[in-house]
Amino acid sequence: MKNLKFLLLGVFFGIVLTKSEAISWYRIYEMFKFQSFHMYGIIGSAVGLSLILMYFFKKGTIKDYLGNQITVKEKKKGFIRTLIGGTIFGLGWALAGACPAPIFVLIGHGILPILIVLIGAMLGAFIYGLLSNKLPN
Repeated sequence: MKNLKFLLLGVFFGIVLTKSEAISWYRIYEMFKFQSFHMYGIIGSAVGLSLILMYFFKKGTIKDYLGNQITVKEKKKGFIRTLIGGTIFGLGWALAGACPAPIFVLIGHGILPILIVLIGAMLGAFIYGLLSNKLPN
């Protein structure tokens, strides 16, 4: 029962992704061909909201679910590593037709071929976990 709020939040997020058409392969295709502003508007709204939330996290206004202050770790800055990581993420997104969040929503919609993408994402996360100590991050 204590994790019910997280389940409900996940269901709500899935509904928002579905209603905003962020899980639509066609919308993602339009975005990568620069034919529509739809996905850029969604992503831009998410970035704007994240900027506001990060401000409140750093200020200490927003706490975690246990009431503890959330600490924000400063990341190393580097153009090359950001370019390489963003390129890998973007290629995966373009090839799969979905970023990580819609994978679960698509499974919920019964789109079973997306399970291949889920397995690939989990395998990639596992390999990153194995190599993370050796990577310059």
